[in-house]
Amino acid sequence: MEINPSGFYEILSPRCAVLISTVDKEGKANAAPFSFVTPVSSNPPLVLYASAPHRHTLANTRETGDFVLNIVPEGLLDKLWVCSKAFPKGVSEIEKAGLTERKSKTVKSPSIEECVGWIECRLEFEKEAGDHILVVGRVVHAECKDEFMVKGEFDVSKAKPVMHIRGRRFVVAERVVTAKGD
Repeated sequence: MEINPSGFYEILSPRCAVLISTVDKEGKANAAPFSFVTPVSSNPPLVLYASAPHRHTLANTRETGDFVLNIVPEGLLDKLWVCSKAFPKGVSEIEKAGLTERKSKTVKSPSIEECVGWIECRLEFEKEAGDHILVVGRVVHAECKDEFMVKGEFDVSKAKPVMHIRGRRFVVAERVVTAKGD
């Protein structure tokens, strides 16, 4: 079956769904779900998110120079969806979703307490790409709740992070498989 090229990303799935939290120059928090997110370098540690130009997340990242990727477990899926709504600028999606702001370790933007992990980033650069802006951030701090780490590795069976397909369709990651061979 052929797929419309503009919907290619549905078969390039699932993709990690995160809540990106930011703060504006007045200190008002924002959170929005993103699944166009990927690591781009480990040395230096860089991560990318792709944003529509009108998003508050992008405006806040530009204003304050930082953002946080919050790793969302299955139990927060409905709250993630609340954060996807178009609230007016200055309205906290974190509050509207019944989530809790947590002071981040190194950036102004808050983290979200109920998430399983947090990746704090400072804006490195941005680049226009089609109908999105690619935002690259330098990872300045990363942590995960202890109960989701086993022998120094992220335990997806416990964390159950949500992965996005398209629209309201998600997958829950719960099983790790290991490649066999040489």
